[in-house]
Amino acid sequence: MSAGRRAAEVARALAPTGVLRAVVNLGNPVLAQGTPDAPSGVTVDLARELAGRLGVDVGLTCVDAARHSFAAVADGSVDLGFLAVEPARATQVAFTEPYALIEGVFAVPAGSPLRTGDDVDRAGVRVGVKEGSAYDLFLTRTLTRAEVVRGADGTTVFESEGLEVAAGIRQPVARWAAGRGDVRVLEPRFTEIRQAVATGRDRDPAAVAWLAAVVEELKADGFVAAALARSGQDATVPSSR
Repeated sequence: MSAGRRAAEVARALAPTGVLRAVVNLGNPVLAQGTPDAPSGVTVDLARELAGRLGVDVGLTCVDAARHSFAAVADGSVDLGFLAVEPARATQVAFTEPYALIEGVFAVPAGSPLRTGDDVDRAGVRVGVKEGSAYDLFLTRTLTRAEVVRGADGTTVFESEGLEVAAGIRQPVARWAAGRGDVRVLEPRFTEIRQAVATGRDRDPAAVAWLAAVVEELKADGFVAAALARSGQDATVPSSR
C-alpha cells in the first residue's frame, strides 16, 4: 500500500466526516484555557496539529469537565479527546501514551492534624473532588477509609460542605490555597495524572497506531513542551517511547 493511500485511510478512520472533531476540557486549566469561542492551550494545539497532518479541518467542542470529554469520545460524537489514562475509561476508549504528566494533590485547613498526603485515608475524613475527574476515579478506587464527596470542583465542594480535605490538580489548587491563606497543600502528591490523547475503541487499529506514533513524535520534537510554555503552564512531558 502506498504512503498516500495509507494516509487517506487513516484520515477516513479518524475523521470520517471529513473534519477531525475534538473535545477540549476547559475545566482543566493546565491543558486548556480561554473560552468556548476562543479556546487555547496544549490540547487545542494538539488537535489542530493532528488535523493538519490528516489534511482535514478541525472542529472543537468545549466542555467544562473531563466526564463530558469522556462521554463524547466514548459515544462517538467526537473523534478524539484529551483525557487522563484510567482503567475505568480504557474499557471504552483507546489511549496513546501520555503526552503530559500533572500531579494530584490534597489541601487542608491550616490547623488540620493531617500533615502529609499519606495521612488522608482515615475514617472521618471527607475529600472533595470534581465529579468524574481523573483524581475522582483514582481516589474512588484507592481510598479505603476516607469518604469521597463529589461536586463541581474539589475546592468548591470543600468550601460549601466544610470538608476536611480538597483534592485537585496541583497548579490550580496551589493558586487557590495561596489566595485564601488559611489552607495548605499536603505533600507528597497523591497521584501522577497521565494525560493522553483518546479515541474510540472501535476505530481502525492502524489509525490508532498512527495517532500514537504522532503523539510520540510531537513529544520528542518539542512540540508539546512548546505548547505548554506558550500557554504559561507547568507540566512534565514524559520521554518518548
